[in-house]
Amino acid sequence: MTVPRRSAPHTGPEHLSDGTPPGRDPADLLAGLGSSWTWILGSAIATLVPGILVLVWPDETLHVLAVVIGLYLLVTGVFRFVAAFAREGHGERLPQLLLAVLFVLAGVLCLRNPLQTIAALSLIVGIVWLVSGMLTAYTALAARDLPHRGVVLGAGAIGIVAGIVVLALPAESAVALTRLLGLWLVLLGLVELAVAFAWRAALRRSGAARRSGPSVTA
Repeated sequence: MTVPRRSAPHTGPEHLSDGTPPGRDPADLLAGLGSSWTWILGSAIATLVPGILVLVWPDETLHVLAVVIGLYLLVTGVFRFVAAFAREGHGERLPQLLLAVLFVLAGVLCLRNPLQTIAALSLIVGIVWLVSGMLTAYTALAARDLPHRGVVLGAGAIGIVAGIVVLALPAESAVALTRLLGLWLVLLGLVELAVAFAWRAALRRSGAARRSGPSVTA
């Protein structure tokens, strides 16, 4: 789940301490991209589409499932890496960057050996979802100025439950695993869609409040 930490977009042409416009710094470019609602929407689509694919073709082999899940983890890792730069402090970015690395490594493991066992694939996905859900829930609880904290907290709780279910109830067949992972991917994707549109509404309200703010006269 990609959740920006910044509570409002920047509206003025700010400059860095050396006088350089922030847009020229790659970190600022990534921060602006990661804090946009469209980036969260892209992350939601990257989760929802694989879920729909594995549900539409439930009889595909474990090899195909591992490839789809591996690609999902890689793409999600990229989204989370960029979203990490939307964090205001370096101390807040580090956990997000580590989580992005976890997604990428998990994706590589799935693609490197797509003929692995059902238990191994369940273990990889379950651990990633559990850690991701815990971090998302922590973000919602710690960031008091985060818009729609309840939605984000609910997304974290769903990730935690998904991870626990996949780890505690391993599927005995590729078909059962496909349906289980597909259902959770669709559910997580829908929740991310809700977070994306909630973030868009928060950004619009913030922009409207800035434009209609009281003017200061001499």
